[in-house]
Amino acid sequence: MAAEKQWFSETEAMWPGQKFSLEMETVLFQGKSNFQDVLVFKSATYGHVLVLDGVIQLTERDEFAYQEMIAHLPLFAHAQPKRVLIVGGGDGGVLREVTKHACVEKVVMCEIDPMVCDVSKKYFGETMATAFEDPRLTLIHADAAVYLRENTEEKFDVMIVDSSDPVGPAEVLYRAEFYQSMKDSLAPNGIVCTQGECLWLHLDLIVDVMSRCQSIFPTINYSYTTIPTYPSGQIGFIMCSLDESEGALATPKRTPDAKMEQTLRYYNAKIHEASFVLPNFAERKIATVRK
Repeated sequence: MAAEKQWFSETEAMWPGQKFSLEMETVLFQGKSNFQDVLVFKSATYGHVLVLDGVIQLTERDEFAYQEMIAHLPLFAHAQPKRVLIVGGGDGGVLREVTKHACVEKVVMCEIDPMVCDVSKKYFGETMATAFEDPRLTLIHADAAVYLRENTEEKFDVMIVDSSDPVGPAEVLYRAEFYQSMKDSLAPNGIVCTQGECLWLHLDLIVDVMSRCQSIFPTINYSYTTIPTYPSGQIGFIMCSLDESEGALATPKRTPDAKMEQTLRYYNAKIHEASFVLPNFAERKIATVRK
């Protein structure tokens, strides 16, 4: 008689009335940090899976759809990004993509939870956490909001906020004060790209966050990607820029060279532009807060 299958099911207050499940083969790690519950398991069809506080953060099968877009949308929208700040991103995926840009001279990663980095290096070391030894990286385990307040002299060309949802340790990253701190730490024509939730589930929240940015940034836009294991199969990015020129975010200023292009599985210049084209139900609302 075949053994009964074991399933991991994700349910969360932010998407009531629905759940998403993956068949589990083996639990690889289960622990509790000072900030959150951390789980890694081997799934039947999606490879290794990282879960924080009961919410899937990534799977080896589809992570690139998110990591490439949240990193390359702002980096290719900038003409010459040299200094990059990653907020969160302890799994190493955004860092992996950022370090593909030869023009980047320094990367600061501000990840509040050391356990996420340690677990990712052990269980995703061949797929995600491949760039932690890059000499351009400075890794800081601290609250990003505090870090920006205390390091006002350091300026960045691109800031990427790879955060979890606006509950628990990531809640502060969605406040107007944090967006103001990011603006204050941007170099001229600097760009901010933050995890921007799901059009199908959180459209009102997206509009609310973008409206907070209206008095802070001269240019604000929204783009999205598709990814099977995120709620409703879609997640977006709120993007803000100090560049006021037309198409400042939606039109890439650079394109991948041949070497980088061979490493990309999702991002390209056409996808970049297309990701800002929204379905009518979302466009009608987001158009009221886009700048």
